Amino acid sequence: MAVARSNPPLLTKTELAKKIGVSRSSLYYKHKMPERDKEVKAQIESVLSNHPSYGHKRIAIALKLNKKRILRVMKKFGIKPYRRRVKKPVKKNDLNKLPSKIKNNIKNFCPISPNVVWASDFTYIKYDSKFIYLATIIDIYTREIVGWNISRFHNKELVLGALEDAIRRQGGKTPTYLHSDQGSEYVSQLYQQTAKKLNIILSMSKKGSPWENGHQESFYSNFKLDLGRTDRFSELGELIAAIHETMNKYNKTRIHSKLKMSPIKFKKQYYKKLFTDNASRKKGT
Repeated sequence: MAVARSNPPLLTKTELAKKIGVSRSSLYYKHKMPERDKEVKAQIESVLSNHPSYGHKRIAIALKLNKKRILRVMKKFGIKPYRRRVKKPVKKNDLNKLPSKIKNNIKNFCPISPNVVWASDFTYIKYDSKFIYLATIIDIYTREIVGWNISRFHNKELVLGALEDAIRRQGGKTPTYLHSDQGSEYVSQLYQQTAKKLNIILSMSKKGSPWENGHQESFYSNFKLDLGRTDRFSELGELIAAIHETMNKYNKTRIHSKLKMSPIKFKKQYYKKLFTDNASRKKGT
């Protein structure tokens, strides 16, 4: 005759805690890491909603968190960096000399103050089976887009308009050097004459060498990601307004990876320090 086994009595939480050598309160503990990761995920997505081209390093700066933690959370929740434009291979035969009238190629020149080297370029933006063109000028030192111009046509008036806008926005200041590629707009007689009148020294990349104007190439790559899909606009005017808004956001709020802050903030810090240093020198004399 089989003897029925009785189930062992259930342990109370106090007895269980004592048996396994932990405090009773720890049995109620819920690990906080998953909840914290969810909060960080929400913060990352909030940053990306305003700056979709940010990688984990810029996100970390924006949130003032460790970049390794940001990268871990992005991987955990499958938040992947947005795809950037693939660089096309360059043929060796395309690496030609500079135009005869242009003697400078300051690709490796590193200015130590604003308004020394500006770089100019333009890109196309597709809208409703048509194209509009955006010309920009960037200050190599501050990374600020100091001027821009939008047109339905890519011609010398497009790039000259960007230069005029830059000079106006900078209170009449002009750079020592103005760098660009060898596009027909930049080698045009009108463009070169305008630069000469303004005492601006022109510099140009070799043909087929987009990396020699890398600051502009990098800017356009990020800018188009931040601008987003253009087919969401019902009117051309809405797209143009979004371009201006994205440009201002880049200058004023978007963190530049090299500067660790926005271009405008970096420029303000530069002039603040310059003013303080000059004041200190005057007191010392």
